[in-house]
Amino acid sequence: MKQFFRVFAGLMLLAGAVLPAMPALAEEGMHKLVLQISDNDPQKMNTVLNVAVNVSKLYSERGEEVDIKIVAFNAGLHMLRPDTSPVAKRITNFAASMPNVAFEACNNTREAMARKSGKDVPIFEFAEIVPAGVVSIIELDEQGYTVVRP
Repeated sequence: MKQFFRVFAGLMLLAGAVLPAMPALAEEGMHKLVLQISDNDPQKMNTVLNVAVNVSKLYSERGEEVDIKIVAFNAGLHMLRPDTSPVAKRITNFAASMPNVAFEACNNTREAMARKSGKDVPIFEFAEIVPAGVVSIIELDEQGYTVVRP
């Protein structure tokens, strides 16, 4: 009987070490996707938006939830700039109609662009400015998001 309790206690310690590393039970069943955009290319920007729509639509048809984050850094930050975005009209409509899609703008890139141009770099109001786009992607990956660069 003592052997049983030693084994049981060992399993409980193991469970205590492993369970905190697992995704929260509340998120079980929630699909999580990060789409990276790092190029100032209208075709790639539209592809990112198309992928977000297609993934969202498929999971919706299945009755499943998906959380999508589009992270823009490097030259891809132009996607989230109202003054230079080649997809400005589409992304504005997109942000208003896709509540499960969030946009993140890299502040490192934003500051570098501002230094280079000598003027402030505006970002669409619906986008969250994060300190570093790549760090955001790393952290989202660690939280169980699948990272895709279309």
